[in-house]
Amino acid sequence: MSYRNNIEQQNLLNQFLRENGVELPGETLGKLYDYADLVVETKQFGNLISAKDSEKFLSRHIADSLVPYLVMSHELSVVGKNEYKNPLLKTQNSELKWADMGAGAGCPVFPLAIVMPQVQFYAVEPRNMRVQFMQMAKEKLGLKNLTVVGKRFETSGLTDLDFISCRALSTFENDWERARPALKKGGMFLTLKSYNNVAQLESDPAIILHKYTLPNEEQVYALVTRGNE
Repeated sequence: MSYRNNIEQQNLLNQFLRENGVELPGETLGKLYDYADLVVETKQFGNLISAKDSEKFLSRHIADSLVPYLVMSHELSVVGKNEYKNPLLKTQNSELKWADMGAGAGCPVFPLAIVMPQVQFYAVEPRNMRVQFMQMAKEKLGLKNLTVVGKRFETSGLTDLDFISCRALSTFENDWERARPALKKGGMFLTLKSYNNVAQLESDPAIILHKYTLPNEEQVYALVTRGNE
């Protein structure tokens, strides 16, 4: 069944968004559903997702991918438009650069690019089949603010980035060391992890953890952020 018609999954995603203070336009939601269908239904580029996860792609993977956007939107509503605490909130007009390391089949970078068209995203992935899939998906979805880079992050040539993200890639420490040289001063590194794997970082004053749960999931997750001072 297409996610365009999967009302149960749509309701779970939209409830998750509303609980975090966000409602997305119908056109934006439609693109998220279309991206989910591309990941689940496309077969020529290999197995992009497990059969189990293909049944809950909106409530598990799309929802998870949007957590950085939800947290930043909440910060904007709390601090007000003239008291910005992170670089994404400085303006909604000037182009910011955001790279995702080890993008795989496109989570979180595709959902983030869909909901934040004002940001220039780079999906960095060395595996050729994944790169081919993302190129195809980018064209079908018409994402002009997304560039697919078929290289390892360290050889991508990307520098002076406002944001670098990754999802369940390696340890926080390893991911941070890979990302830091390409971040601009004042830029931010973000990663999505299982909370149990990063709980020890709560005592580090340079790191901020945002704990969260996903619809119908018992596990606790964390958005981990660190600024490049």
